[in-house]
Amino acid sequence: MVDIQPDCLTSQGSELRCLETVNLYKTPDCDSLVTQAAAGRQLRVLAEESKTTRIMGGLLPQGRDRPQRAIPVCLCEDDYPGWLAISDLPKLEIAPGPYQPTSVDAATIAQRLPQVIAFAEAAMAQPNEYLWGGTVAPNYDCSGLVQAAFAAVGIQLPRDAYQQQAFVEPIAMVFDRPLAIADLQPGDLIFFGTPEKTTHVALALGAGRYIHSSGKDQGRNGIGIDSLEDLRDPVSARYYAQLLSAGRVIRSYLPQGRPN
Repeated sequence: MVDIQPDCLTSQGSELRCLETVNLYKTPDCDSLVTQAAAGRQLRVLAEESKTTRIMGGLLPQGRDRPQRAIPVCLCEDDYPGWLAISDLPKLEIAPGPYQPTSVDAATIAQRLPQVIAFAEAAMAQPNEYLWGGTVAPNYDCSGLVQAAFAAVGIQLPRDAYQQQAFVEPIAMVFDRPLAIADLQPGDLIFFGTPEKTTHVALALGAGRYIHSSGKDQGRNGIGIDSLEDLRDPVSARYYAQLLSAGRVIRSYLPQGRPN
C-alpha cells in the first residue's frame, strides 16, 4: 500500500483505489452520507476552485483556520461526487492505472438478470436496515441496492433513483397510460415518487412483485418484497400510490466525467 498524503491529492484527475469500504459525504464536514465505495472501486480527485470547492451543495473555504477534514472526489464508475474524509486515506492506495469501463450489450445484460435478482434476494436474507447513502452490504438505500445488484454482475448504473430512471429504456409512464403488469419483466426497474420527483426504485421479480430497500417512513426498515397487484399489505398500497414508471436496463453506464 502506498502511504497517501493530502498534498498528493491536489492534482485534478488523480485516481485512488479503495482497499476497504469508504464513505462519501454530502459536505466537507462529513455529517451526511451520500454514497459508499467498496473495496476495489476507484475514486477520482476533483479540482478545487480558486476560492471554494462546491460539491453536493457543500463549500470548502480556502485558507480557513481549522484543519481540512475532507477532499472532493467522485466515483469513477458512476461519476457520483462526494467528500472523502482525510481520516479515511489509509483505506486507499494510488490506483495502478485509470479506471477502464466495460461496455455490456443488451443481450448480455438480459442473460445476467437472474444473477442480479439473486444478489438482491441474498441481500434480503441477511440481517439489514435501510441506510440513506448505503451501497455496500448489509445496509442499502433503494438505489444503492439496485446499483450494487447490477454491479455484482459487471453492469454499471447511475447512483440515484432519478438518475437510474433517466438512464433506462422506458417501458411505460403511469401519467401517460396505466402501467400494465404484463409490461414488466424480471429485472426491470420500477420507479416511485411524485410527478415532480422520482424518489424510490425497486427491482421487478415478475407477477407484479418487486424487491427493494424501504425506509421506516414507508412502513419497513430494510429489504423486502412488495406487490403492484396485491395491495392488502399497507407497504405495497403505500408504494402503489406513488407509482410513476418503469424501465429496462439495456446498457451499462459509461463515465462522462473523465478528463481528456
